[in-house]
Amino acid sequence: MKKSVILSFGIVLIIFSCSKKKPFGSEISTEKEQIEAGKVLFENNCSTCHGFDHDGIGPNLSGVTHSVESDWIRNFIKNPSATIEAKDPRALQLLEKYKTYMPPFPGLEEPELDALLAYLHTYENLPDSIPPLGLEDPIPDTLSDSGIRLEIELYSQLPASDSAHPLAKMTKMETAPGTERLFVNDQRVGLYELVDNKPKLYLPIKELKPELVSKPGWATGMASFTFHPEFAENGLFYTAHTEPGGTQAPDYGYADSIRVFMQWIVTEWKAENPAAATFAGSSRELLRIDIPSQAHGMQELTFNPNAKSGDEDYGLLFIGFGDGGLTEQRFGYLSDNKGAKVYSSILRIDPQGNDSPNGKYGIPASNPFSGIEGKAGEVYAYGFRNPNRVFWDEEGNMFATDIGQHSIEELNKIEKGKFYGWPIREGRFVINPYGKFNEIFPLQENDASFGISYPIIQLDHDELAAIIAGYIMPYGPLEDKFIFGDILSGRLFFADLEKSGNSEVQTWGVSYEGKEISLLELCGGERVDLKFGQDASGQVYIMSKTEGKIYKIKG
Repeated sequence: MKKSVILSFGIVLIIFSCSKKKPFGSEISTEKEQIEAGKVLFENNCSTCHGFDHDGIGPNLSGVTHSVESDWIRNFIKNPSATIEAKDPRALQLLEKYKTYMPPFPGLEEPELDALLAYLHTYENLPDSIPPLGLEDPIPDTLSDSGIRLEIELYSQLPASDSAHPLAKMTKMETAPGTERLFVNDQRVGLYELVDNKPKLYLPIKELKPELVSKPGWATGMASFTFHPEFAENGLFYTAHTEPGGTQAPDYGYADSIRVFMQWIVTEWKAENPAAATFAGSSRELLRIDIPSQAHGMQELTFNPNAKSGDEDYGLLFIGFGDGGLTEQRFGYLSDNKGAKVYSSILRIDPQGNDSPNGKYGIPASNPFSGIEGKAGEVYAYGFRNPNRVFWDEEGNMFATDIGQHSIEELNKIEKGKFYGWPIREGRFVINPYGKFNEIFPLQENDASFGISYPIIQLDHDELAAIIAGYIMPYGPLEDKFIFGDILSGRLFFADLEKSGNSEVQTWGVSYEGKEISLLELCGGERVDLKFGQDASGQVYIMSKTEGKIYKIKG
């Protein structure tokens, strides 16, 4: 998810002074203990998107408490959407610049807000205002609307797993191979089976993995799952979830000078009776990886659904793993690793093998870096910021959506061993991983020397903020078209992947109860947290984490 594009509660948009007023932030504590507590809060909740020397996903916060009212900052942290809806000028300018709403932090108590402001207040000055040197509008063309509107109807509602939005953190819907059983996850709770449109808890992962954490937000918790192609016979399926940093020794990590905020874990589960309504059986850990933030982690587990017994991909588990926030925290060299590390990569492993470094899974001999000294044999392709969805078309071509940094969202056609640009490229543009993340530049004449594979579709943030793939539609006016959308706004797109290219992308929409409506309006007007699903018959669904609702796209 570009981990959502965060609005800042702290950018200075109106600077003024008055000799009769106390300086901004004069009431903020300067006690060392409180500042240290605020630093921890900032690192755990804010640092993925904010820094103090440049704009990133959200704006630079240096000097914010010295030029913005403390009450305004507090209110914006707790409920940014309310401030925006009140037509606050500063908040509206933030919305215009960063294109989406900052998620609220209603759970922060007043003492925690005091500590956070105390830490922010140690950064006294905004850097000099330097006009951006990069491209202000990298893709000036505007997409056309197809006029296609598909009717949707409410299919199911997941139980609320929190009192605040998102009510149910679902990210994926998938059918168990060889069956018609349809499953959907809640990152906080586990895995549900939809039975007669009703969710029945199948795997209570929070009970079985008590170290699991699903805060602070983003894609933490049980972010993905997938079933072995022979699940109906062997009962095997797989999950990816987060635990606090340091819970156990990792299989892959980095220098101890870089903090470990979380660990991503791949678990294999074996159901004693694959047909049972609830899970009973055993589990084993396959892989554990350290990351320094809550963002860009292990967003995808999947098997190639087209692979048959004897095919190269059959029974091999693909894992989409982003850079974990390493680049935002100025450790881009760990992301720009040329296949030497598992970060920023799509991995492919044999879960039934045992020749991996930890002896818990296999390294397929057909992997591009298998057996090569200094390379991570698990890596299938690399150079991704956040490969959040991997899929195949009927011809066997592999694709992945990749959420960008500040400017570009991508759809890539994936080929074994290829480099897809991150962190030195964002789409077909140059980015400096050690400079300002909100600046991108045209490609240079020597670009071919870098050996980069570029996206077949790239869209800038005038169109969408965080891309999520759907499916090749099997029915209706969009039959044979690839549908996808914007996670945050729920804006919907389609393209012909055989032709690809931005010129082939158009928008489409939905109607509900006979009335044309945007998904944003349908979900309350703030954000959608869009995901797609599909059942064994090919029926496609739209999911919204905000309300925990699942909608069926009628054929």
